[in-house]
Amino acid sequence: MVPYVREEQEARLAKAERALSRIGAVNPLALEEFAALEERHQFLVDQLADLKKSREDLLQIVDDIDERVQQVFAEAFQDTAAKFLEIFPRLFPGGEGKLTLTDPGNLLTTGIEVEARPAGKKVKRLSLLSGGERSLAAVAFLVSIFKARPSPFYIMDEVEAALDDVNLGRLIEIFKELQKDSQLIVITHQKRTMEVADALYGVTMRGDGVTTLISQRMGDREAVTAS
Repeated sequence: MVPYVREEQEARLAKAERALSRIGAVNPLALEEFAALEERHQFLVDQLADLKKSREDLLQIVDDIDERVQQVFAEAFQDTAAKFLEIFPRLFPGGEGKLTLTDPGNLLTTGIEVEARPAGKKVKRLSLLSGGERSLAAVAFLVSIFKARPSPFYIMDEVEAALDDVNLGRLIEIFKELQKDSQLIVITHQKRTMEVADALYGVTMRGDGVTTLISQRMGDREAVTAS
């Protein structure tokens, strides 16, 4: 038993009264509000769990896509690099060229380096080649892609504009090969390129200043014009 001390009990009473006053008036709807907040809290918890699950699923999908992209890119690069080894010597007789990856360890961000060494030259960087050589190396890379991953048609815009007659002749031979399996649409000013075409389409201006479209099949030489 603890002896009764009036002063201590009065101090306890005063402390309890101050605590009760801080609580304020009793809210008769507290239980209902608590139930509503508890229900809201559970709803948000469930929503958060769904978001976390969705995030995990999306990250898994991203990983699967990245893996597939790397696989497809690696296969396409290997096939294109193999074709480049075949095409480059045909456009640069006696020369050597190959494709390399700038970052083989990361196929998602790696770049592709084109090494080209024409016959009689020691340089391999494209920046050190002449304009015609750079253009021809670019065409070799482009044709390598065409042969590695064939398409029903190709569109090329003056790819042979910087080539001399000898290199143009080599490129035209490759055009003839591509014609066997695909349709080529070539924008050109080269007469020799036009000679191997099946049809020509051009734009000219009549004497009255009206633009006219001209088409001609190279087999029958019958011209059809439409303004």
